Amino acid sequence: MAQNLGNALIYALLGTLIFVFVFVIIDKLTPYHLWREVVDGKNVALAILVGSVALGICIIIAAAVH
Repeated sequence: MAQNLGNALIYALLGTLIFVFVFVIIDKLTPYHLWREVVDGKNVALAILVGSVALGICIIIAAAVH
């Protein structure tokens, strides 16, 4: 049981690190700063798009790690 918990923590950390890395790359590839545009510019359409991209990345990472 302890080994399963350890493996789950390792995979969760690995998945989180990969997600952050990919999201930073996506943020650098866009011509504007995503967070500033969503929060300061109140761009709801961009927020929905970024959320969808984040979910897509998470699904891919979860499938690869699983």
